[in-house]
Amino acid sequence: MVRRVVVDMQNALFADAIATALRDFDSDFEVFPCDSPDKTTDMCADIEANILIMEVTAYTPWKFEERMKIREKVKVHCPDCKIVLVVDENTEKKLADKVRRAKKDGLIDNFLYGSVSSTYLSAVIDTL
Repeated sequence: MVRRVVVDMQNALFADAIATALRDFDSDFEVFPCDSPDKTTDMCADIEANILIMEVTAYTPWKFEERMKIREKVKVHCPDCKIVLVVDENTEKKLADKVRRAKKDGLIDNFLYGSVSSTYLSAVIDTL
């Protein structure tokens, strides 16, 4: 079963590393890096994404609140799309707490810290 994953990251190298890790983990992952948060919603709708992975930072347009707006729009077009947020728990402690609370409150399907291994990240995404 093919799973379409959109990856929206501030750092293109990080996005490429996630895409490679997912493809290496399971060839059923089709990964679509998104080069701009403005395009994320349309990309998810166009490819009927199963999973959206978004990085959250303290800077626009990757702020938590902006990511939640994208989440809302994606859910309109792809209600079954799983939402995963990635945050740096070392430099963004308060932001990491917000992301963790969003998972507890059922706003997102999962979250990952930026420090996890690519194998762990892939395994978590595989369980969605």
